Amino acid sequence: MDQTSYDLSSRILVYQEKFDLIFENIIKELVEIDAQNPQITEAAHSLRDALSYNAFDGKKSRGMMVICSLDFLKNGNVTNSEVDKALCLGWCVEILQAVFLVADDIMDRSEIRRGKPCWYKKCGLRAINDTYLMEQCIYALIDKHFMNEPYLVDLYKSFHRITYLTAMGQELDMLASEPNGNFTIRNFTEDKYKSIVKYKTAYYSFYLPVSLGMILANIKDMKMYAEVENILMKLGELFQIQDDYLDCYGDPAKIGKVGRDIEDGKCSWLIVQALTLASTEELLLLESNYGNENPTCVKIVKDLYVKLGLKEVFKKFEEECYTELLMLINKYENDFPKGLFLILLQKIYKRDK
Repeated sequence: MDQTSYDLSSRILVYQEKFDLIFENIIKELVEIDAQNPQITEAAHSLRDALSYNAFDGKKSRGMMVICSLDFLKNGNVTNSEVDKALCLGWCVEILQAVFLVADDIMDRSEIRRGKPCWYKKCGLRAINDTYLMEQCIYALIDKHFMNEPYLVDLYKSFHRITYLTAMGQELDMLASEPNGNFTIRNFTEDKYKSIVKYKTAYYSFYLPVSLGMILANIKDMKMYAEVENILMKLGELFQIQDDYLDCYGDPAKIGKVGRDIEDGKCSWLIVQALTLASTEELLLLESNYGNENPTCVKIVKDLYVKLGLKEVFKKFEEECYTELLMLINKYENDFPKGLFLILLQKIYKRDK
């Protein structure tokens, strides 16, 4: 693949504008037929509201990753039809994320998402059923736009597999912080944390959109998929560690929510690091206060984080991880799409939202 003169950045803004513009048509496709059925009109309009509220207002980085991957792999030589298909799959990814976020907010009892009340705070536990409906919208779009494509089954398999893996990661996350008699932060290990991150975040946030671009580009080399997965798991791990840091230290106005990892007793990167650095006395303090809603308990944990220098630990880790990823990406041969991963790495490096 000759990419000496390739420049994706010049087309990203064009793709982003088109991606935003087609959203209303996507929603119309999904609900217009059922909206005309008097027996389910009300439910169809409710689904429209759920999609509009939960799928559109994010950073859209996952959805855009599909067209960026395809564009990169084809060295910019993409047809209008290929662009349309990639953008459609991008919205499938964004809808899948909306499904996960709505469910996650219910489980974590969150208040704010993307700077506005969580969906279940607006409509109650009907939001649970909305996740089922929104997930089915993904397959409705695939049925309509890809039914005659030779890779149709690959698309089905990709979304089913990643949805399952992400749900398993969410299960691990919930089990780790389950408020029962067995809860103890001493069970929070590096290995447990990495397992949660891999399955809950990395697969759907990085591997799914990139692999969809590869499917559209007619990439069939399974070795390349394995290599891509290896790198994207590491990118996903860095991304989630940044999220954990921002949950505690980020500006709510920028990240669009108020962090609750301490109150919810989450197995986050910060608490895992704290457990390795804490003295016996500090460990007892963490055990007594972590996972407690009381603001005083939360303050005690945050003060311990400061005392243990976790901000500095994070900054050092981020630099080391960035360097490691650069080395890993650059060691591959020229036909490996390393440039795409350099773009992704630069996009998340030192992010603040």
